[in-house]
Amino acid sequence: MIELIPAIDLINGKCVRLTKGDYEQKKIYNENPVEVACEFERLGFERLHVVDLDGAKSQHVVNIDVLREITSKTSLKVDFGGGIKTNDDIEKAFTNGASMVTVGSIAVKQPELFLDWLDEYGAERMILGADVRNGMISVNGWKEDSTESLLPFLRKYIIKGVKNVLCTEISKDGTLTGPAIALYQEIMQEYPTLHLIASGGVSSNEDISALEQAGIPAVVFGKAFYEGRIDIDKLNLQNKEQHE
Repeated sequence: MIELIPAIDLINGKCVRLTKGDYEQKKIYNENPVEVACEFERLGFERLHVVDLDGAKSQHVVNIDVLREITSKTSLKVDFGGGIKTNDDIEKAFTNGASMVTVGSIAVKQPELFLDWLDEYGAERMILGADVRNGMISVNGWKEDSTESLLPFLRKYIIKGVKNVLCTEISKDGTLTGPAIALYQEIMQEYPTLHLIASGGVSSNEDISALEQAGIPAVVFGKAFYEGRIDIDKLNLQNKEQHE
């Protein structure tokens, strides 16, 4: 069964979703993200992807208090990203309960620092964030496109030990138009042992099934859940049946 990872995106301590990473296209779904995390745990999820959108925009971690509250009030394995730019930021994330961190911009702009973190914290706790627009890696909360092309960017770090990659197709994110399956298949064909987490565009149970059939190991979803487009009971039933 594909690994199912619900997402909570944070702005001003609230649970929100953007469309294509546009901060002007913001929708607040819940004033209390801890409440949302507890609901995910109640529904049977074990993982949670938390994105500090304020942090991504301001170049340092901002919503650390929310992370601490989520990890202290649930047993969810939280991966935390957004604004992790310094040793202090990554230490704060782990100290406040993150099991893993997602790092993208630093891997583009300060590769030596990213590799230091990979060595210090281990590949199991590090997720390489690969946010893609027109085939190129985007950084700084998707405000800036780099000159790094996706597959060579991944190769550079996979040979250094990276095992986990979160790939978001920006043009799909928050649109509910279906995931970029061909893109993820291309990555898996190139790197078949990679634990690839697909992100962006998921709109239904059928999209998740399509990703699973394509051999994608994991998926992050948010808006489709908040908009009531995903039947969690049906997902859990499918998962149970596959494990019996």
